[in-house]
Amino acid sequence: MCGIVGIVGSQAVNQSIYDALTVLQHRGQDAAGIVTITKGMFKQRKANGLVKDVFEARHMQRLQGNVGIGHVRYPTAGSSSAAEAQPFYVNSPFGLTLAHNGNLTNAQELREFVAKTARRHINTTSDSEVLLNLLAHELDKLVLEQCTEKQIFAAVKAVNSKARGAYAVVALVIGQGMLAFRDANGIRPLVLGQRDCEAVPGRKEYMVASESVALDAVGFKFVRDVAPGEAVFISLDGQLFTEQCSEKPRYNPCIFEYVYFARPDSVIDKVSVYGARVNMGTRLGEKIQREWSDLEIDVVIPIPETSCDIALQIALQLELPYRQGFVKNRYIGRTFIMPGQSQRRKSVRRKLNAIDVEFKGKNVLLVDDSIVRGTTSEQIIEMAREAGAKKVYFASASPEIRFPNVYGIDMPSANELIAHGRDVEEIGTLIGADGLIYQDLEDLIEACRASNPDIQDFETSVFNGKYVTQDIDQSYLDYLESLRNNDAQEISGQEEVTNLEIHNEG
Repeated sequence: MCGIVGIVGSQAVNQSIYDALTVLQHRGQDAAGIVTITKGMFKQRKANGLVKDVFEARHMQRLQGNVGIGHVRYPTAGSSSAAEAQPFYVNSPFGLTLAHNGNLTNAQELREFVAKTARRHINTTSDSEVLLNLLAHELDKLVLEQCTEKQIFAAVKAVNSKARGAYAVVALVIGQGMLAFRDANGIRPLVLGQRDCEAVPGRKEYMVASESVALDAVGFKFVRDVAPGEAVFISLDGQLFTEQCSEKPRYNPCIFEYVYFARPDSVIDKVSVYGARVNMGTRLGEKIQREWSDLEIDVVIPIPETSCDIALQIALQLELPYRQGFVKNRYIGRTFIMPGQSQRRKSVRRKLNAIDVEFKGKNVLLVDDSIVRGTTSEQIIEMAREAGAKKVYFASASPEIRFPNVYGIDMPSANELIAHGRDVEEIGTLIGADGLIYQDLEDLIEACRASNPDIQDFETSVFNGKYVTQDIDQSYLDYLESLRNNDAQEISGQEEVTNLEIHNEG
C-alpha cells in the first residue's frame, strides 16, 4: 500500500505536498519522494525513510515550482531498495514522472512488452516503473509536438487496455500538466480536490490524493472521487479535463481500506471510514450477543488504534465497560506494514504496553481490526495474561484472511496467513485465545456499503479468494512469492545504490 498526491497550483507546492504526505504516512513508511517542475526541469528528492526524515530544509529549498507530485511507499513485493523509491522518471516524451499506488497483476507480461516492443529499459523490479514506461510509450505514439488532453486520454485508454490489476496513478508531463487516473475496478482510492487561487482571482488550483484527509490538511475542498477507469488532466494554466478511459468501469473498492489502511477521518468512494468502522462494531457486537451469550465478559479493550471505534461500538452493543488497556508508543511503525516477520515480532512489545489494572482478575474481550499472520495477536494475548487477565477472548472486525492479496497489500504468501487451511478453533488455539470470533463477510460488506449503496461489490479476495480482475492463478501467486523472496535476498545486508538520479540533491 502506498500514498500518492499531486498538485497544480499558482505558487510553490513543495510545502503542501510535504504536509499531504505526512498525513498519508500511514500508507507507507518505507520511502518517500517529491518531484516538482520549475523552469522546465524536474527537481526531485526521494529516499528510504519517513517523510520527516527524507526531506530536510535544503531539499525543500530545491523543490521549487507550482506543480508537483509526491509518494510514500511500503514495498508490496518485499523490496525496500532505495532505487525503487518513487516517483520514477523517463525523459521521453517531453519528460515524464509518475507515482503509483497498487500492483499490476500482469507486470511481467508488460515488462516484456516494454522491453521488446517499446524498446524501453526498466531499471528496477518495480511494476510502477513498468507502468510509467508503458504510459510513455503510448504517449510517444500519439504525440508529435504539443499534446492535447484528447491525446493524453487516448494514451490512458491504451494503458488501461493493456494493464491489469490495481492502480491509482499521478504523473507530471513537462510543459503540459498533471495527469491522474484509476484502474477500471477502482480498487485503489483516488480523490480530487480544488481551492481558490489567491494569486489569480477566478482561477482554481487542483489536487489529487489517495485519501480525502490529505486535501483537508492543505486547505483543498473535496470535489469527488476519481471514478474507476477515469482520467483527470490539469494543464499548467489550471484547466481541468476529465474523461472515462475504460470500456467497462465498475466499482470494486478494496474493503481492506475501510478495515485497516485508511485514516478514520477519510471518506473514500462516498463511504466514511469512521462510519464504516462503527458499523463493523455494531454488526460484530450483534454476532457476539448471539453466539457468546453464555460468556461472562467484564470489559472490552481495543488493540489501538484502528480498532478503537469498532471496540467502543461493541461495548455499547454489549452494555459492557470500554477501556483503553494498552498504551501505544506512537514512534514505532505499524507492524503490519513492516518488511520482515522478525522485525514485526520484535516491534510488538516495543509498540504496546499493558495497563495492568484494566486486566487483573478480569475476563477481557480484545478487539482488533483483523488477524493476518497471527504473530501480533498471539503476543498481545500473552501480554494480557501477564497483566493478570483470567480469560482472554478475541474478536476480529474482519473475516478470516485465508488468501493472498495481489492488489498492493503485503501478504502475497498464503503460508504466512494464520487462517489459511485452518478453522476458527485451530486459529484460536494458535494465538492462545480462550475464545475467538470473526466478523462475517456479508456483515463486513454491509457495514461499508451502508453509506454508499451504489457500490455493488467490494474487492474481498483476501477473505474469499475471488479476484475481481479474474486473471489470478497459482502460477501467478508462485511467481509473486518468488519475486518477493528474491528481492529480500538481494537487499539483505547490502547498501543500496541508486543507479540514476535526477536532481536528487542530498
